[in-house]
Amino acid sequence: MIPRSLPARALVRFLLGVALLPAAACAFEAAAADNRTAPPAPAGPPTHTSAPGTAVVLDVYKSPSCGCCEVWIRHLEQQGFLTRTHHPADLDALKAKQGIPPEQQSCHTAVSARGYVFEGHVPARFIRQFLANPPAHARGLAVPGMPIGSPGMESGDAFQPYQVMLLKDDGATEVYATVSTPADQRAAEDVP
Repeated sequence: MIPRSLPARALVRFLLGVALLPAAACAFEAAAADNRTAPPAPAGPPTHTSAPGTAVVLDVYKSPSCGCCEVWIRHLEQQGFLTRTHHPADLDALKAKQGIPPEQQSCHTAVSARGYVFEGHVPARFIRQFLANPPAHARGLAVPGMPIGSPGMESGDAFQPYQVMLLKDDGATEVYATVSTPADQRAAEDVP
């Protein structure tokens, strides 16, 4: 409940604080994890299964304490993807090795068996679409930052429009998709 006695400036600060709380928590957890040195997780079997021949395996690299990454992984699994989670000691080095420009980075990186990367809170719909017909000279997709309302960053009815960026082999980027509403994140075949 919003206190009625707050002056306008305080009310704006209060609302911004509430809206940014999930992003700040994940960023704090990621920063804290960067100071730890944990060995990489063993590859192991995928953590979720679906119908034979229909699932794509994604190796997800993240901080061990980032909650929004876990929610994004659940989003992928609900849409039929298989996942294996890894906690590298140096996530920034992994992102650099995968060719993800700093301005396109987020809190987690997924890599397909064919070597395509999916950086940040990319909806399963666009990963599936990309993998079905990868553009020539493409490295993968990215959702820079942590847009409120994107998969894994849900916060009630709050939603921040965002763009899914196409990462190219030469380091260039271009808009792959614009997500203006929460419904734009889902395909007709997605599981609710």
